[in-house]
Amino acid sequence: MNKKPELLATAASLKEAAALLDAGADALLIGDDRFGMRLAGHFTLEDTKAVIEMAHARGCKVVAGLGGLMPNSLLDELPAYVKAIGELGVDAVEFGDPAVLAAVKQEAPGLKLHWNAEMTSTNYATSNYWGRKGASRVVLARELNMDEITEMVPLLEIEAQVQVHGMTNIYHSKRKLVASYMAHQGRPTDGGSMGKERGLFLVEAERPGEIFPIYEDDNGTHIMSSDDICIMEDLHIMMEAGVQSFKIEGLLKPTVYNAAVVRAYRTAIDAYAADPEGYAFQDEWLDEVRKLQDPERELSFGFFYKEQVY
Repeated sequence: MNKKPELLATAASLKEAAALLDAGADALLIGDDRFGMRLAGHFTLEDTKAVIEMAHARGCKVVAGLGGLMPNSLLDELPAYVKAIGELGVDAVEFGDPAVLAAVKQEAPGLKLHWNAEMTSTNYATSNYWGRKGASRVVLARELNMDEITEMVPLLEIEAQVQVHGMTNIYHSKRKLVASYMAHQGRPTDGGSMGKERGLFLVEAERPGEIFPIYEDDNGTHIMSSDDICIMEDLHIMMEAGVQSFKIEGLLKPTVYNAAVVRAYRTAIDAYAADPEGYAFQDEWLDEVRKLQDPERELSFGFFYKEQVY
């Protein structure tokens, strides 16, 4: 039987980190907004230390998200940050930019490297290339369908991670598009935040029933999906294929919801591990999640059963 897969969840705060560990998460993804992309929350080094101590006391892991697009202006700050989180005991770093890989090799060579190139992490050859460069895991593109994932995993020389629940990014720009739009309309922003806490969203005239969250941060403008991936019903297909890590994306979700999601997936993973042959998905495992689900956001299979054209 395959080793029980890891259940990784994003945490927005120390309080949420504790709640997700209590709910059954094996690993937490946190980070610093300067270097991460679409992190659930910003963690100072002091906060990072606290999360690491909390997780390690339970035998769990902490992954630092450094998946942002690195401008030249950040390269001077990157080595010191990598060295600091390495000394604090972070278990792994998620990266897309080779500058991060180089900094880790130089400043904290003991850290594991998880390659995440967003929608371009689509094939085993490129994943294995980064494996030979030092990565131990690939975060597979969310645009891959189920067949592409399950056929790819046996060909990988490194671990595979798949997002199984939560919203996804559908558009990103380095520009501050919302602030520019409001300025064009003559609506003063008064230096106000356009960040995650603002609760902004887009609605298209052609699709009035779909609401797309949008926010701005130091990395630019992010437009998120109008629905939430939920692949629990077919999680066993990926467990059977040998996917090593499942990610719960908690961005823009309340802690009570994210904890319910972690509990549900924990139940499914443990049930499969206990009896792979006799495993059967139980619809009631999702009851708590459905009760807390935003009625304006549908739970969907995302791209898992779609033919994606790149």
